[in-house]
This record gives sequence, structure tokens and C-alpha cells, in this order.
Amino acid sequence: MIRNIVFDMGQVLIRFTPVEFIRRLGIEGEDAKLLLREVFGQVEWVQFDRGTLDEEGTAAAVCRRLPDHLHEAAKELICHWWRRPLIPVEGMEELMAELKGLGFHLYLLSNANRRLREYLPRIPGSRYLDGIVVSAEELLLKPQAEIYRVLYDRYDLNPEECYFIDDSPLNVEGALCTGMRGSVFDGDVARLRRELGAAGIPVGR
Repeated sequence: MIRNIVFDMGQVLIRFTPVEFIRRLGIEGEDAKLLLREVFGQVEWVQFDRGTLDEEGTAAAVCRRLPDHLHEAAKELICHWWRRPLIPVEGMEELMAELKGLGFHLYLLSNANRRLREYLPRIPGSRYLDGIVVSAEELLLKPQAEIYRVLYDRYDLNPEECYFIDDSPLNVEGALCTGMRGSVFDGDVARLRRELGAAGIPVGR
């Protein structure tokens, strides 16, 4: 019987759209493509989420590959993207409220840097959470089995009583390998509600 629902953050609770972050800085064309590739598409962003690189180290490594005129933009994207408005995924806060009202415990399991706790109150639905696990704080990343086990151990959860929602098939597969059921979320909340219902979770359609 499912008792706990575990959510990813980016593209599940809030929109994480690097192209839009760059556009908001007024940068277009080849410079935008360069920032997208060098900031978000290289190994340093992964290390940043794992917690093995801090903001300064990530920015320094990225800026070594960028022309001088893009250094400030890169630093802004790395260090401050979360200071700008966080765009909710429509319908997810309402789903969290409904699940909470039904008596489910809700958790957040996110690949994110150590700043997450600073902007957590601004994430829609965060007030319903019973606990969070942040990858950078654990020096682990989804889909490593160890990070799911951190969640289970910290909050005394039985994986067979948990259901995981993430936009990455790899991360959901990682959860399945540790005994937790789950769904790959593609932004369609109506479909997610149907999948939850099929798993015995009595949410409205």
C-alpha cells in the first residue's frame, strides 16, 4: 500500500528551463547557444549538483571556456538563477494539497545544489513536504541507488510504500531498482493522476 509520494523538483514542481533563464538576461543568438552549452551542458553542472564543486569553482571552470563578455552572465546563471521568479508546473501544487489531505506523506528528492533550502519556501507546494533530500548535501546524484536509500533511512520509509515522480526515465528506473514504484512525468498532470489512480492512490481525475 502506498503511503508516501516522492517528488522531483525541476520540471515536476517548477519549470527548469535554461533557455528561458538565458533569454531573461537579454542574450540571444550564438552567445545564448554558447552559454547553454558551457553552463548547463558540461560536467561542472553535474558536479555542482553533486556537491563536489561549489559556486565559485563551477563559475571559474565555466568562464575559462567563455569569452570575457559572457563571464558575468555565466556567473549570474550559476549563482543566481533561482533568485528570479520560479514558474510552477500547473496543477502540481493542487495535486500535492489533495494528496496531503488524503493522508499521504510527501517528500522532495532533488538533484540540486546547496542553495535549494534558501528558495525552498518559494517552490509551490513546499509547505506540504514532510522531508527533503538534496543531492549536493549528500554528495550523491539520482539515479545512484544510495541517494534513494538516504531518503528511506532518514525518514524511516519502506520503499514498497513509496511512489516516485520524476521527469527523467533514468531517475525513475533508479527508484524502481531500489523497490519504489514511480512514474515518468512529462508535464501532463491529468495523465499523472490516472497513473496514481492505477497505483491505488485515490486522487481525482
